[in-house]
Amino acid sequence: MTDAPVGYEVRDGVAWITLNRPRVLNALDTGLAATLADHAEVAAADPDVTLVVVRGAGRAFCSGMDRTALAAGAIAEPFYRHWIRGLNRLEDMPKVSLAVLHGHSIGGGLQLALACDLRLATDDAVLGLGATRHGLIPDGAVLRLARVMGVGRAKELAILNDEISPAEARATGLVNWVCPAAELDRTLERLVAKIRGASPTAAAHTKRLLHESFHRDPRAMIEEMLRSQSACMASWELDEANRAWRDKREAVFYPPRRAERTS
Repeated sequence: MTDAPVGYEVRDGVAWITLNRPRVLNALDTGLAATLADHAEVAAADPDVTLVVVRGAGRAFCSGMDRTALAAGAIAEPFYRHWIRGLNRLEDMPKVSLAVLHGHSIGGGLQLALACDLRLATDDAVLGLGATRHGLIPDGAVLRLARVMGVGRAKELAILNDEISPAEARATGLVNWVCPAAELDRTLERLVAKIRGASPTAAAHTKRLLHESFHRDPRAMIEEMLRSQSACMASWELDEANRAWRDKREAVFYPPRRAERTS
């Protein structure tokens, strides 16, 4: 890991974005937010990347806002602009994004995780928001949280600042999986393999349509859904799925076929 506030590496089609301020439990400042956003944009544009994993170096995923920077007046509009840019890119990119929560995953850490499609937490993760306690809006969560866990629980978490256990977070849908801390790497490896079992083209269209379903009448989206289905039908991935079915094996979508790869 370099001294950059956020590391970036691509291995076998997986982009690994790693928050890298371990001495302050990966607390957020303007440099981290800007670098995170830049890496998310690079991953979104890379045709060889099919999955983005967001992790934290050291003992925690992210402890939220850097309170020292905030108290010193070093957190201002540029931070929020970069922060929103990064979270929006993770949410909007035509790739699956997965957040891995361990240790303190609070405040902005939980906000970052909510911008990802999927969330894996260790059983020792500490989950919560806490922004209103410090006179702030949980800006990365307030527009997403109710869609994930319902308005009532979202208000409890965002206004009253209660922490929530990983098991309860799993029960409410706040996280998708919980695993023992000692089994994190093995669980993550299995999840990466599972996510790769989905056609990247189909997953990208499915992700986009699920997001849009919150904003539009589902019946008004029928034609767009059919266009998206046609794109899936025309992809090399459907041919691979059909061959796999005939051969009685699992479809293999990575590495992509460069000659046939869709945009």
